[in-house]
Amino acid sequence: MHEAAELERRYGAHNYDPLPVVLVRGRGAEVWDAQGRRYIDMMSAYSAASFGHAHPRLVAALAAQAGRLAVVSRAYHTDRLGPFLARLCALTGQEAALPMNTGAEAVETALKAARKWAYEVKGVPPGRAEIVVCEGNFHGRTIAIVGFSSEAAYREGFGPFPPGFVRIPYGDAEALEAAITPHTAAFLVEPVQGEAGIVIPPRGYLARCAEICRREGVLLIADEVQTGLGRTGRLLACEHDGVRPDGLILGKALGGGLLPVSAFLARREVMDVFRPGDHGSTFGGSPLAAAVGLEALAVLEEEGLVARSAELGRHLLERLQPLRRSPRVRAVRGLGLFCAVELDTDRIDARTACERVIEAGVLTKDTHGRVLRLAPPLVIDRALLDEAVERIASVLA
Repeated sequence: MHEAAELERRYGAHNYDPLPVVLVRGRGAEVWDAQGRRYIDMMSAYSAASFGHAHPRLVAALAAQAGRLAVVSRAYHTDRLGPFLARLCALTGQEAALPMNTGAEAVETALKAARKWAYEVKGVPPGRAEIVVCEGNFHGRTIAIVGFSSEAAYREGFGPFPPGFVRIPYGDAEALEAAITPHTAAFLVEPVQGEAGIVIPPRGYLARCAEICRREGVLLIADEVQTGLGRTGRLLACEHDGVRPDGLILGKALGGGLLPVSAFLARREVMDVFRPGDHGSTFGGSPLAAAVGLEALAVLEEEGLVARSAELGRHLLERLQPLRRSPRVRAVRGLGLFCAVELDTDRIDARTACERVIEAGVLTKDTHGRVLRLAPPLVIDRALLDEAVERIASVLA
């Protein structure tokens, strides 16, 4: 075991089980380990590295702002936050944004907003607001969020959990309709479920859910922490169904792969339930975060990365389809640069497959022991994609 990995194992909490590689540097869609061996990154840190590693424009923006003013209390205005929020709202079609750091923080912000909106605007009796979520969801790791997870491993040993959540099957609009009561504040949903294994709902599902929510006076809140900012071949995955949600959660890619930046966005009626002192974050909306986030949005637009994701995503899915002929592969699916290879676990488990794929020079990650996730940086080129697929195919063969 490499010394760095051994120190991590000895002194770190064992809440992760890292794959056997020690990475030391990266550039674009490639990374190198401590021995100087090169790998193609087909994970991009769950979309956090959507712009690739060490993107020169983002590194320059980070360095310039860090040398000027990195952190200051939100008790004061800065020259970076306003332009960042304005561009974020203009791109997404939302009216207001509340900046945070991690995706889980942004989800918690959305939950607080939905509940307060239910009490102040919808008229739900105090303490009775309900939020509908889906089976297979992954919205983070806080107590509230794991409390409404359907994954037993995320919940075990961490209860009791806050009440007020109703779980329904994913991809079933009729189940949503049946679950709504006069106390329902919001429906929180991932347009594509990432952690569950790149699960894509039936076409029209989100549009039908939006219609139900409008009719019933329920907020539709889309968690696009993984799927937002071009990952699925649209700016937002909601756009595949022509939906503009009442609330939107972004993170990961928003920090340009350099630092945690997230945001909850909504229309004014929803966001204005927050008043001074209701919510906050020391580092959320800092000058450093705002400068990097603003440059990340500029890179996304000016380098045409959304269209690139759509084009390369079609190519990736086409190249992956022949894998279905392997007896070890049960299914291949994807949307944009967000793809999955589901394995026959009677023949090979996904963790073992990941380790063998790493030996072949490609980084990916399994989920639930049965799916290989493929979500490379949006800056990857076709030749690297082809090389990665060929190496994965050789392992599965």
